[in-house]
Order: sequence, then C-alpha cells, then structure tokens
Amino acid sequence: MKPFLNKIKSFLQAPGFKKYARRFGFFVLVCIGLLLIACGGLSFYFQQHKPEIIAKINSKINENINGKFHIGDFQYKFLVGFPNFTLALKDVELKDNQWNSHKHTLLKAKEIEARLNLWSLWHDEINIHKILINEAQIYLYKAENGYSNSDIFKTKKKKTTTDTATKETTIDQIALKQVHFILDNRVGHKLFDFDVARLESKVKYDGDDWQTDLYIRTQIKSLAFNTQLGSFAQNKPLQGTLKVSFIAARQLINVDTQNLKIGNDSFDIIAFFNVGKANSLFGININTHILWRNASNVLSQNISSKLNRFDLKEKIAVNCDIKGDLNDEGDPKIVVHAEIRNNELSIPDGRITDCTFRGFFTNNFRPKNGINDANSAIILSRFSGKFQNIPISIPQAVINNLEKPLATGNVNSDFDIQNLNEMSNDKWIHFSEGHAKANLKFQFDVVDLYITKPRFIGNVDIKNASFHFIPKKVKAEKVNVQLDFTEKALIIKKIAYKHNKNMIYIDGKIDNFLNLYYDAPEKMVVNWNIYAPYIDLKQFLGVLANSQKAKIAAKPKKRATLSDQLRTTIEKCAVAINIKADKILYNKLTATNTRATIEMVNSQLIIKNGSLQTSGGSIAFNAVVAPKGKNYTFASGAQVNRVDIAGFLRSFNNFGIQSFSPNNLKGKLSSRANVSGYINSQGELITNSMHGKLDFNVTQGALVNFEPIVRVGKFAFPFRDVRNITFSDLSGNLNMRGEQIDINQLTISSSVLNFDIEGIYSFGRGTNLALTIPLRNSKNDAKLASKAERDAVRDRGIVLHLLAVDDAGKMKIKWGKNKK
Repeated sequence: MKPFLNKIKSFLQAPGFKKYARRFGFFVLVCIGLLLIACGGLSFYFQQHKPEIIAKINSKINENINGKFHIGDFQYKFLVGFPNFTLALKDVELKDNQWNSHKHTLLKAKEIEARLNLWSLWHDEINIHKILINEAQIYLYKAENGYSNSDIFKTKKKKTTTDTATKETTIDQIALKQVHFILDNRVGHKLFDFDVARLESKVKYDGDDWQTDLYIRTQIKSLAFNTQLGSFAQNKPLQGTLKVSFIAARQLINVDTQNLKIGNDSFDIIAFFNVGKANSLFGININTHILWRNASNVLSQNISSKLNRFDLKEKIAVNCDIKGDLNDEGDPKIVVHAEIRNNELSIPDGRITDCTFRGFFTNNFRPKNGINDANSAIILSRFSGKFQNIPISIPQAVINNLEKPLATGNVNSDFDIQNLNEMSNDKWIHFSEGHAKANLKFQFDVVDLYITKPRFIGNVDIKNASFHFIPKKVKAEKVNVQLDFTEKALIIKKIAYKHNKNMIYIDGKIDNFLNLYYDAPEKMVVNWNIYAPYIDLKQFLGVLANSQKAKIAAKPKKRATLSDQLRTTIEKCAVAINIKADKILYNKLTATNTRATIEMVNSQLIIKNGSLQTSGGSIAFNAVVAPKGKNYTFASGAQVNRVDIAGFLRSFNNFGIQSFSPNNLKGKLSSRANVSGYINSQGELITNSMHGKLDFNVTQGALVNFEPIVRVGKFAFPFRDVRNITFSDLSGNLNMRGEQIDINQLTISSSVLNFDIEGIYSFGRGTNLALTIPLRNSKNDAKLASKAERDAVRDRGIVLHLLAVDDAGKMKIKWGKNKK
C-alpha cells in the first residue's frame, strides 16, 4: 500500500503534471468568464429589448384568449436555466370576459417562471422550454347554463398549406409548486379541489400528440362526482407518477399509474378522459389490495357512511371501475369487485369469522332505472363463514336498493346446536347437545344497516336436542324437530320431546307465521297436536308461572336482536293444543285415555272439551288456569261420572277437608261442579280457596268410621253398626265460598239411620250444621221397591234435631234446631 501511495505522490509532484494542471485551470477560468459575459449580455439584451419581449408575450397570449391577461411585473433571473432565457412574471391574473358575473378568476399566480429558448427568441419565435408556477390558484368554473371560464382559450384554426411551416408555441416542461387547483362543474354537480404541493412534467411531442411522466404530490380536498353525495378520497394525500398521453385526433387523455399513493395505500390506476367539447366521457379503473375501512374512507360519504358500519380485519383485493360524463348530473357508474378469503367480517349484528366470499357492487343494478342509491346493489357469491360460531353458507345473496335495503338469497347451515348458546345475550336458553341442519331461502330488510325482520322459506331439521329453557324452568332431552317454512305457514313436524319420564310427540302449524312473528306476535296462534304415552300435568303450571316472572324481569333493550325477538314471540304467542294422552299424572290423580284442547293465551292455560278416565269412572271438564303472584287461579266446570269416591278425594287431597278422610267413604261418585280457587306452585290445591257450586250423588256408598257419627251412635244407637254404614241415597247441594261451605242440602239414607244436614261447614271457625235424624231403624229401607216408598217411611217415629257447632276449634254436638 505504501509504495502505491509514494508513486501517486511522485506523479503529482512531477513537472509535467503541474504544467497541464495550470493549463486546465486557465481553461476553467476562461469558461466562467465567458459565462458571466454571456449572462451579462443576456441581461443587457433583456433590459434593451424588455418592451419588445413583453409585447411579444402579451401578443402571443392575447391572440389565443377571450379575456384579460394581466402581469404585475417582469424579472430576468440571472444564470437561472442557462443557456435558456429565464423570465419571471409576477402577480399574474387571467380572467375571462364574464368574470364580473361569476367572480371566479381562472388563474392567479404570485409568480410564473418561463424559460425561453434563446435561439428561438432571436428568431422572433416563442419556444417555452419550461414553465414553473409558484403559489397560484387555478379555478376552472362551469356555470349551470353551460358557460365555462375555460372558454377563454380560442379555438385553434386548422392549418393551411401556407402556414404548415409555421411552428406553434410548445412547452417542454411544466412544474407547479403550492398551487391550489379547483374544477367546479355546476352542470354536473362536480367539484375537484386539490392543494398541489408539487407537480413536475416533461412533455414529449409527436405532432399534436404528446406524452409525459407526471409526478404529483397533492392533498385532495374534494373529488366529488356529485356534490350532493360527498367526495371521494376527501382530505387524503396523493403522491406518485402518472404516465399521461394526449391523442389530438380523438381529444383523449390517457392516464396510467402504478403504486399511486392515496393516504397510506397504493393504487394501480388506468383512466381516460375525453376533453372535446362534444364528448366529456371518462373512465377510471382502480386496482388495489387494501383494508376495508381504508377503502371505505376513499369513497364518497353516501357510500362510506354505510360501509363504515362494516369492517374486515385483513386486507382485501379490490377492483373499482368508474365511468361517466363530466357534464352529466349525478354519480358516475361505479362497479366494484372484491375478493375476500379467510377474513373476519364485522357487521352491526355481530362478527362472522373464517369469512370467504366474492363481493360485487353496482349503482346501476337495473340499467333502465338510472344511477342512484335506490338502484344500487351488493351481490355476494360463494359466501361462507361462522356467525357467533354457527357455520353458514350462502351460494348467492343480493342486497338491493340502498335507500331501503332488501336482502335476498339462500342460506345453508350444518352445526352442533350447542353453538346457539352464544346467540342468547341474557342466557335465557341453554343447549347441551343436539345437531341442526338448515336449508332456507331468506329475505330481510336492512334498517340502519341492521338485519330486520328476516323471513325464511325452507326447512330446518334438529336431532337429539337437549336444552334448559331457563325463564320457565323447563328442561328437555333428546328433542327431534322438523320445521318447514312456507309463505303461508310454519309447519312443525315430528317433534319428539323427552323429559324425565315424560315423552311427548308433537306436530303443529302456525298460520301467517312470517307476518305475525315480527308485527304481532300476540296474535300468533301455535296449533299443536300432542300425543303423550305419559305426562305430568304440573309441568304446564311451571311454564305459566315462570312465563309471568320472565315478563316482570325483562329489561327493555335499545335494539331487539334475533334472540330477543324469538323470546318475545315465545312469551306473547297463543298456543292451541289438541292433546291425547295414554296416561296423565296430576298430584295423586292418575288419568287414562285423556283428550283435551288446551290453549295458552296471555299466560293463561285454557282447557276445553276435556275428558279422561280415572278411579273407575270418567270426567268431562273445562278449565282456565292463570298465574297470579306465586300461585295460580283456576276456574273449572266438571262433570264426574261414577268415579271411585275414595280414590277421587285422595287425588285432590280431600279438598282440604279434615273432619273426614277418603278412608271414611266408599262408593261411586257422580257430580256436577262449577268452582274456582287457587293452586300453589307445586300444583297443590290451596285449602279454603275454593268458591262455586257442587252437586253430587254417591251410589253403592258406605260411611266407614266417620268420627261424628260414631260419637253420636255410642249413646243414641248403641245396638246399630255405626262404624260401617251403607247408603241407598247420598247426595248433596253445596255452595263453596273459601273457608266455609254452605250445605243447602245433604241427604243421607243409610243402613243405620236417615238424616238430613244443612247449614255451614267451616274449615276453620264457624261451623254450624243442623242435623235432622229420625231415630227409627232404617236397616231394611233399602229393601223397599221404590224411592217413593222409601221416602214415605223415612221420617216416621221419633226425630232428633241436633246441632254440630264450632266450640273453640272443636266440633260440639248439642240439641236444637238451626235458626235461619
């Protein structure tokens, strides 16, 4: 290394090198001197010929405009742009002839720098090498009547053979710095507004055609194709290089750019603009890979305000095609294609994960209806994803009319039913197992971009579903359901419900389902056909009670979700049930061959045309059961035919009567009753709550070990069998009024004696019964052939009149008649 440096040092110190270095230095000094002389000469030339140059520029400009061109001052820039002659025009204004009416100055610039070709200038020609515009405002205005201030430029005359050799003025380079550009088209309601920080263009000419690579850095303040609907890319920075070409014969400008930056995103754009007076068509094709929210914010406000309610987590591939006429009113035609793969879609109603689809947007869905929001549509194809963990597949869906959006399409789903738990906001239902398949055509409104009133036609198949309906405390196991949605009704097929020992098979129908579900669920009637090998009737009471509690506890929400709507419908709808049961258990009552029509309306259980067999006889009945507080009210009309009286009384806990038990009675009971009362939440009759009328008759009856009779018999009938009394007649007419029973008539014709009872029997205090007892032995009365004969001998002999009265909570027997 050191020898090499020594050689260089020796070379630089050599006499020959020093000689040539001095000559080169003299040459540079001479060149600088000549340059200074030339610049001084140019300055001298400008000062000597300034009026002539200004006159030529004014003349050249004025012969091409219909307006007024004003220059505040001229300045020659020493050495700038050498060897060109650089002239700076200060305080430049360009106005059209109608400026006084619209007040929009076409050009107002603090400085315009023009570099003129010196050789051409010496030959009386204006050949502009470069124009640089600094700190300017350019306002292109087109009025409602079609007049434009750009008409200031006169139409070029066609060249003749005599002036083909005359060269036109050309501009090789254009540069803009801090230029505010506005294109205000009042005819088409278009407003393009740019703050240009920098623009550079070198133009290559081919006859009247030209092309350039145009670099631009600007802020988009407005890119509105319809000022009534908002601007594209508003307040976004734009930067990049555009390949621009002009074809004079077609009056067409073509634009092509790669990686044009708008905001922080890159766009590939191909565009054309017709600039002829008779043709203002344009087309812009944009291709990018961008985040949804960024893409939405580039669009006009009428579109972005809707799209911003949605979002996609990852970038999407988008192609946008915009075509229109700059002179037409309204929006241009916009077509957008998007490709989404394995993304996460956020919608106002939730999120869709693992989302894949192709999207298509057009604002000219039906060409005859024009370009507007009402004729806009979004088309989704090959859509797949998971909504709240429910997989959905949509071959194609169309959302049209963005003023009042309506969505239509087909949806398919195949999923484990436990996934529905995520859709219940307040956890009112919980699924533990099961599987569902759905194949539905759908239609729903989109109000404020929320799904509203979805309507379906198709079928849903659910197998082995187990769930807990929490508000009603109803649990179900292994339920199978088939649902058919039609335009006129929802048809329910093959529901198999199992809970504990209960097994219920259901089918049904809901007429006018699609309309009533949303608009009037309280008018909806669910018609069920139920067959049950075994059922516990108390479960119906549980449904009613908790239904009412759910209503009380329900909290108003700002917007009803699908889950909320379903719950509301369940709570409000009426249910009509035709029931057939082989065996029904209610308390201790076991019924077979049960038939009834049951309606559930406004938390009431209405039973009509009921019939069953129990205790060796039959019962026909109607009833209404409704929740009231923690209990239930009931009103029932029943006709009992020859049921075993002891078993029947046991079934109803002896109706709360404690003075005798079902073991005291034998026989077949027939009765007619219209009663009301209360039942507790366990389905037990509340003692002393019954009101109404009861007529009854017992045949083949017997009274066994009835304590009041036994006590009387000990001293009154010591030789008669008062512990086992058989009856030829046992009938009564009662009024029930809570704690007390009015015994209007109670007739007993027995093997021991006959007696009649009337008065008041009380479950608590206040019993006052009058007993009329003929003392004759009636043992053989049953052998008499007719009732008339038995009635004729019934009251013969000595007759006792006794009172059974309440004495400090105990029954006391004494002599006397009841005073009415």
